[in-house]
Amino acid sequence: MAAAPSSSKSVESGSQAYLPDFCSTSTVFVVVLVAALVAIALTLAGTTDSGRFLFELSKTALFVLWLSLLGCAVMCVLRGRLEGAGKTRAFVLSFVVLLAMCLLLAEIAYQLTRIYAESVIIHDSHAGFLFRTFMVSAIVIALGMRYLYVASEWRRSIVLEAQARISALQALIRPHFLFNSMNTIASLTRTDPRQAEEAVEDLSDLLRATLNTAKNRVSLKQELETAAIYQRIEKLRLGDRLRVNWDVADLPMRALIPSLTIQPLLENAIYHGIELLPDGGEVTVTGRREDTDLVISMSNPVATGTERSKHGNKMAMGNIQQRFELAYGNRAAVNVSDESDRFTVTLRFPLEKDEA
Repeated sequence: MAAAPSSSKSVESGSQAYLPDFCSTSTVFVVVLVAALVAIALTLAGTTDSGRFLFELSKTALFVLWLSLLGCAVMCVLRGRLEGAGKTRAFVLSFVVLLAMCLLLAEIAYQLTRIYAESVIIHDSHAGFLFRTFMVSAIVIALGMRYLYVASEWRRSIVLEAQARISALQALIRPHFLFNSMNTIASLTRTDPRQAEEAVEDLSDLLRATLNTAKNRVSLKQELETAAIYQRIEKLRLGDRLRVNWDVADLPMRALIPSLTIQPLLENAIYHGIELLPDGGEVTVTGRREDTDLVISMSNPVATGTERSKHGNKMAMGNIQQRFELAYGNRAAVNVSDESDRFTVTLRFPLEKDEA
């Protein structure tokens, strides 16, 4: 069966996270960096005396950095409520809240200047200072909100595209597999009715797992069970020509993995490898844990000088790679080793356990 790309639960929820996580260190660092650049730009634009540049920069940077840090704190607290209002309202309300916060801090800064005139100096009138703060803040915040909106739409389009491909590709069950399975079941009804009944149940379970889109990620135990069902069905047809060596005892069975990852790899190994060998062969599946990562490898022999169309194989591999990229970003990898006599796929992804 063709594997379909799927956004993971984290990615899917991330697609609804219109605003960045202002509580994270990386986001705060970026905001502070941008604030520092804005302070430099404002100082360069407003200072003609090079001797006072550093002094003016220190004042401007202090004010702008306080604005940025306080803005991060406010957005960290209000992010959940703002996103609950919907995407468009979230950006509009964020703009209003941040702008109001900038004006409030500007008013506090100006009043402090009146009280502590010797240590804090603002060379501007009350209305002029508030107006300049309002205009600069409005422009910077509007540009930031626009960037975040575009980034949100981009993430949303990627996830929607992946979900659309899921719906389309999950229906692309290879006809040869269904035909072969039904023919095998038909022959078993005459020779071994009990085994034919078990094969029908296995096929039903496999189709249910393939067409189920409720979960983007499942436990490793469920994924291996789905692959084992597929192996049993193919074993009825190929007999002793098909051998699968599962060396996955060291893997944590509660670990999460994008659904329909192992079974499509096993199907490709059988369809493009074992079936083309007169005497069949052995598919080797190994799994291990490396620190905070899980590594799963599947290897199958290759028939020399004989191969089927690689389009289906490339489609399945592309789907798995896209799904891993959506689920884990650059924390995961899908590596392919296509040697003359052996084809190996290695999956590496971070360990995340199902706490349910």
